[in-house]
Amino acid sequence: MQSDGNGGDFSSINRGYQSVFQYGQLSIGIVVPIEAYPQSAVPTMERHCERVLLVESLGFSAVWLRDVPFNVPSFGDAGQLYDPFVYLGYLAGQTSDIALGVASAVLPLRHPAHVAKAAASADALSGGRLLLGVASGDRPDEYPAVRMDYDDRGKRYRESFQYIRHMSDDRPVFENAYGSVARGLDMLPKPSSGKLPMLVTGGSQQTIDWIAEHADGWMLYPREPEVQKQIVTKWYEQLECVGRGPQPVMQSLYIDLVSKGGEGASAIHLGFRSGIEYLIDHLKKLESSGVNHVALNLRFNQRDVEETVRQIADELLPHFRNST
Repeated sequence: MQSDGNGGDFSSINRGYQSVFQYGQLSIGIVVPIEAYPQSAVPTMERHCERVLLVESLGFSAVWLRDVPFNVPSFGDAGQLYDPFVYLGYLAGQTSDIALGVASAVLPLRHPAHVAKAAASADALSGGRLLLGVASGDRPDEYPAVRMDYDDRGKRYRESFQYIRHMSDDRPVFENAYGSVARGLDMLPKPSSGKLPMLVTGGSQQTIDWIAEHADGWMLYPREPEVQKQIVTKWYEQLECVGRGPQPVMQSLYIDLVSKGGEGASAIHLGFRSGIEYLIDHLKKLESSGVNHVALNLRFNQRDVEETVRQIADELLPHFRNST
């Protein structure tokens, strides 16, 4: 593997990508809303901006917004309520250094021209801090609401992905199911560095060779470190097969951090309840497995959230590479 000359083996796509992803190292982000709402699908969004500014000041590397168009009862989580791209624009004006991620935009539910325009705008307004996760969607109830077919979302995902890629070019000429672009048409603004960093979430109805060929990173679901290591190893093998250099891997993790530092872990949804020492050890194992970023989710945290993020900043962040 050859270094890109910027302190790691990943490309420097934009400012946010470079600050969050460094080869062989783990950084820590946090999922918005930064609050606990275990008994409800809908967060209060109280002091939401103040808490984003707090985690920025404490040294977290990224905040992550989700694309949840509808409050689907079976899903049970309305996310941060606000449209992610509108909210990204707001946060771009409120923050200065922290990376702003979407985990993840559901491509089949949106026209890619709108995604490309909104994402490039957020990237430009934030000074190159956008990280664009993209997914095929896992909530079937949303598709009839916009007269979309759930079964062919994989094909539409690929075409949407390529459409968005083309919009970074100057006066692109191409055609697919989403439209025909020619005759000098151009989309502005362009991304700050000329390209949007696009990370594929899970399988997104694609083969691993397609993901390896096209993605600027891979968002995995939470798994035990030894399992993630196997997946990351296969990921790098596939990247080599398609002639590409290393691309980062990240995941989310739900935590309920207790006050007793040495307390062991008990399972919660997509994560665990534990003391800080177990959490640090778990994240070190993920780092050793090849994971480059973990986005912590505090939805089920039982302690005061601001007290929790301060403890994480004081006791956990010094063990990992965070850059803001």
